[in-house]
Amino acid sequence: MPENNTPFPSASILGYPRIGRRRELKKAVEAYWAGRIDAAALDAAAKDIQLSTARRLHDLGLTEAAAVPGTFSYYDQVLDTTAHLGAVPARFGRLLNAAGQLDIDGYFTLARGTKDQQPLEMTKWFDTNYHYLVPEIGPETEFTLASTAKVDEFAFALANGIETRPYIVGPVTYLLLSKASDDAPAGFAPLSRLEDVLPVYVQLLEKLAAAGAGWVQLDEPALVVDQDTPAAEVEAAVARAYDILTAAANRPQILVSTPYGSLGGQLGTLAATNIDALHIDVFKGSVPSAAALAGLGNKTLVAGVVDGHNIWRNDLAASAAKLDELKGAAAKVAVSTSTSTQHVPHDVDEETRLPAQLGSWLAFADQKAAEVTTLASYLADPASAKAAIDQATAVITSRATAEGVHRADVRARTEALTAADFTRSDYAVREAAQEESLHLPPLPTTTIGSFPQTSEIRSARARNTKGELSDEQYERLMKDEIKRVVDLQEELGYDVLVHGEPERNDMVQYFAENLEGFDVTVHGWVQSYGSRCTRPSILWGDVTRSAPITVKWAEYAQSLTSKPMKGMLTGPVTILAWSFVRDDQPLGETANQVGLALRDEIADLEAAGIKVIQVDEPALRELLPLRKADQADYLKWSVGSFRLATAGAADSTQIHTHLCYSEFGVIIDAIDGLDADVTSIEAARSRMEVVHDLEAHGFGRGVGPGVYDIHSPRVPGEQEVTELLSTAVRHVPSRQLWVNPDCGLKTRGYAETEESLRNLVKATQTVRAGLLETAK
Repeated sequence: MPENNTPFPSASILGYPRIGRRRELKKAVEAYWAGRIDAAALDAAAKDIQLSTARRLHDLGLTEAAAVPGTFSYYDQVLDTTAHLGAVPARFGRLLNAAGQLDIDGYFTLARGTKDQQPLEMTKWFDTNYHYLVPEIGPETEFTLASTAKVDEFAFALANGIETRPYIVGPVTYLLLSKASDDAPAGFAPLSRLEDVLPVYVQLLEKLAAAGAGWVQLDEPALVVDQDTPAAEVEAAVARAYDILTAAANRPQILVSTPYGSLGGQLGTLAATNIDALHIDVFKGSVPSAAALAGLGNKTLVAGVVDGHNIWRNDLAASAAKLDELKGAAAKVAVSTSTSTQHVPHDVDEETRLPAQLGSWLAFADQKAAEVTTLASYLADPASAKAAIDQATAVITSRATAEGVHRADVRARTEALTAADFTRSDYAVREAAQEESLHLPPLPTTTIGSFPQTSEIRSARARNTKGELSDEQYERLMKDEIKRVVDLQEELGYDVLVHGEPERNDMVQYFAENLEGFDVTVHGWVQSYGSRCTRPSILWGDVTRSAPITVKWAEYAQSLTSKPMKGMLTGPVTILAWSFVRDDQPLGETANQVGLALRDEIADLEAAGIKVIQVDEPALRELLPLRKADQADYLKWSVGSFRLATAGAADSTQIHTHLCYSEFGVIIDAIDGLDADVTSIEAARSRMEVVHDLEAHGFGRGVGPGVYDIHSPRVPGEQEVTELLSTAVRHVPSRQLWVNPDCGLKTRGYAETEESLRNLVKATQTVRAGLLETAK
C-alpha cells in the first residue's frame, strides 16, 4: 500500500514534448550516434532537457507535488518499457551488460538495428503521427528489471526541487501492443505473459516509492481500442494486473491514464480495482454516466478536458460544463489533458511570423498547461475563471467568421461533386493502356520519391528563405541536384525514376506553403519517432490551389531521361493527418477540398507529359478510428478523397500510391478501394508480413512491398533483398510486383543509399532471371 497519501494534483498534464524547445535532444542523440559526443555528454544534455521542462511546467502553474509528468524518453516510451522489463528478443543475442542492465548502446541497438540484425518493427501509436517500437514477446522471453532510468529521472528532478510523476506504459497496453516473437508457436498471444511481467512492474514501483515518488502514471491507451483479443480476456487482464500492482507492499499511488478516446466498459473494470486515480479522455470521448462514475468511490477522477492532440484553443465554457457534470457524479475531480501534449509544439508565443489573428486561435503545449490550470481554478472557484472563459468564447466566435475560413467558390465546387468524379475506368482497361505507354520489364524497379537531403540542399533552402540566395540561384542549385539524382538512377539501372524532391522541405509542408487555407510555423516541431521531428502545418481555412505546385520540377526531370519520371504528390488524407487540421467541420469535407486541389495538379502534370504520378497516402491507417463502429464512415471519406484526387487521370496515366508503418491487414479492403494502379507498402522491417494479407485478399493490381528499410542506417545486403523479394514472389503474382524501398530516402546519406539501391537492383536481376528460367 502507498505510504505517501498526497492528494492527486488539481491541475496536471499527461505528458509534454520531450525533444527540447530547439530540438536539443535530437541534436544530442544524433551527435552521440555519430561519435561526436560521449555518453556523459548525452546524459548531461538529457538532464538539462528534463530539468528545464520540469521548471517550465512549474512556472506555468503546475506547482503541486506530482503535477509535472516524468515523460522524458531518449527514443520511445514503449522502448523504455521494453528496457525496464529487459524484454530483449533472442535474435539480438545478449544485449544486457554484466550488471544485467540494458545500457544506452543496447537501447539504441533495439531501435536502430545492427549490420546483421534488423531493429524492432515500428508502427503508429494509436491515431497519431507518432511511431512506437513494437516489442517482440514469446514464451522464451525473459523479464527482469534491466533499467532504473525512470527512478533515476525522478530522483534527479526531486534533487532539484521538483517532485515529478514517473510515467511508464501499463502492463496490459504493453502486451497488447506487442507482437509474437519469431520463436513463438502459432497462435501465441503476448498477453499470456502477463503474470511474468507483473513482478517486474512491482519491483519498479517499489524502487520508485523508495526514491520518494508519491504518484506514478501507468498509461493504458489500449483500453480505448476495440481489440482483436476478446473483451472478457482484456477485462480479466486489467483486473488481474491492477489487483497485483495495487497490492505491492510499498508503492506510490497509482494513476491509470486512458487517452485517445472513450474508455467504455473498461471504466467499470478499473473502478473496481484499488488504483488511486483514473484519467479518462472527455475531450475526444464522452462524459460517462453518473451511474458509471459512482463505481469510482473515493478515487480521484482525472478529467482530460483539454485536447493534447491538436492545437486549437480550448472552448473553456464547454469544458467547464463537462467539469460541472463530472463534479456532480464523482467524489474527487482533477483536471488534465486528454492525451500527452507530446503531439503538439512547445509554445505559440514563439511563432512571431504567424498572423496575429491565427495565433489567437491556437494553444500549444505551454498554453494547454495554462488552460488546465484555469479549469482547475474554475473547479475550486468558478468566478476566478470567468474572465478567461469569456475571452476564449469571444475568440472562438470571431474565428467562425474570419476571412478565408469559409469560401463560397470552394464550397460550390465540393457541393457540385457527383459519383462520376470519384471513378476511373476498369483496371483492365487502364492496365492495357499503361503497358502500351510505359513498356516496363517484369519486377520494375523504382524508389518512393525523395533522395537524401544533403547539408548543401538544406543550406541553400535556408539562404533562399533569408534572401541571401536569389530565386534564380536557388533554382539552379535544385536543378543540379535533380540531374545528379536522375543520372544516379540511370547508372544504377532503375526503370521508373524520381526527381528526388530536393526543393521540398517536407512532404506536407511543401504543399501547405503552396495551397490557400494553410499556414506554417517556424519552431513548431513535434516528434515523429526517435530523433525524427516534423513541423506540421496549420490547416485553418477552406483549401484551394491558385497555381501549379510541382509541375516545373517534374517537367525538368523528365527532360533529362527517356525513362518514365514519376510526378510526386502527397495525398489528401496524409496532408490532413500530418497537419493540425481545423476542428470546425467534418474531416471528410476538408479532405475533399484538398482532393480537388490535387486533382488540378494531376491534370497539369499530365499536360506536361508526366505518365506516372504517385499520390502518397502513408497516413491512411493512422486516422482510422479506434472503435470499430466509427471506422466505416472514416474509410468511406478517406478513400473517397483519394479517388476524387486521382479519378480525373487518363487511362494511360499510371497512378501510384504509397503506405508505410502501419498494420495494413486491418485496412486491406480500403487499400484496394483506393483503386491505385500500383501500391507500394512498407514490408522490410516486418519481414514481408504484408504479402500474406495481399495473398489472402486476392489483391489484383500492382504492388511493391518494400525490400529496404530506410528508417535504419543499416545497408541491406544483396542476399537479404533477394530473400525478401523471393518471399514476395511466392505470395503475389510476379506480374503485379514492383521492387522499391519502404519509404523515401530523405533522411539517409548518399553512401548508404547508393549501396542499398545497388543491392536492390542486383537482387531484382537475380529474381528476374529465376522467373525467366521457370517460365522456360
